[in-house]
Amino acid sequence: MNVDDVERVRGVVAAIPAGSVLAYGQVATRAGLPGRARLVGRILAEDGHDLPWHRVLRADGTPAPHLAVEQLARLRDEGVPVEGGCVSMRRSRQDAGR
Repeated sequence: MNVDDVERVRGVVAAIPAGSVLAYGQVATRAGLPGRARLVGRILAEDGHDLPWHRVLRADGTPAPHLAVEQLARLRDEGVPVEGGCVSMRRSRQDAGR
């Protein structure tokens, strides 16, 4: 894992405002790593404890099963609508409505 890649991913995740979300793939693209969604997940798992990791979801709006309870609770606390264990990515992504 390249240190520059890690820092770019961390920068993108850190910039996601409260109440908004991005998909792993969107984070990868914004970090200049298109097609590297899994790398984003790995970076967050290994070096994302101090970031708003909960604002990054799968493309379909679902959290990873082992994070679901905490992640969805954090998102609800920020005002992100959660229905059926899923977030509407179209309504809640960082650039929605722009």
